[in-house]
Amino acid sequence: MVLAEQVTAPVAYHAEGAVWSAGWGGLKWVDMLAGAVLSLDAATGAVSRLDVGSPVAAMVRPRTGGGIVVVTEREFTLWEHDVRVRTSGPVWPDTLRRFNEGGCDPTGAIICGSMSYARESGAGEVFRMCPDGTVERLLGGVTISNGLGFTADGGRMYYVDSRTRRVDVFDVDGGRPTARRPFVSVPDGAGNPDGLWVDEHDGVWVALYGGAAVHHYDAGGTLQDVVEVPVRQVTSCTLGGDDLDTLFITTSRENLPPGEQPRAGAVFAARVGVRGLPVLPFAG
Repeated sequence: MVLAEQVTAPVAYHAEGAVWSAGWGGLKWVDMLAGAVLSLDAATGAVSRLDVGSPVAAMVRPRTGGGIVVVTEREFTLWEHDVRVRTSGPVWPDTLRRFNEGGCDPTGAIICGSMSYARESGAGEVFRMCPDGTVERLLGGVTISNGLGFTADGGRMYYVDSRTRRVDVFDVDGGRPTARRPFVSVPDGAGNPDGLWVDEHDGVWVALYGGAAVHHYDAGGTLQDVVEVPVRQVTSCTLGGDDLDTLFITTSRENLPPGEQPRAGAVFAARVGVRGLPVLPFAG
């Protein structure tokens, strides 16, 4: 068991979507409900913010040609030098749902799932935007679509719908996820599975919202490590740093009373001795 240490002030209300890319200089994450992308200067510890103009910013990924892709409330948006240059437009017409979490696949497409603001069972969907800008629906009938990642060979996709309290795994056939089945179930009382990251051995690191921890499962689904976090609402994690063996962890103070858990909203980190897979970029 490892205890994570605080590396930033509590700079976010609901931090999510941690991702490390050497190409953009280190760690980025989002302050989701504030609609901002945050960046950590590893040398100074300073945190900068980019307002993306949406009440919800779900996730951020690098682009192969430079810049970033940000998933906002209902859109996939492309950015260069902190300027938005293109958008998919709203993926669905109503404002009852929002994008929540996802990642890029080995083909260079970006995948993100959704959830209803009312957390209505089965109201969420998962969409993919291909590098040419076309958007397609991959999955339906999900409730709180959350962490998503691929094995090193791209042959399997791990996926969390938090309401199920499971990490599921799919086979990937022609770029499409198939043969969904349970990978691990999170025990009652341990928190709800949220964001995840995959390591070089195809193990899965899962943030546990309400559980004050990140669980590490090996490729067979056996619990190997527990990283404890000194706040309860743990939202996402990524393996980064120069050797990709530092686990960065985001946290939230959503719905917490003033003064409770004063470090909630900070980023924490722990050296875990396992290298993560590099982030997959968006090819558009």
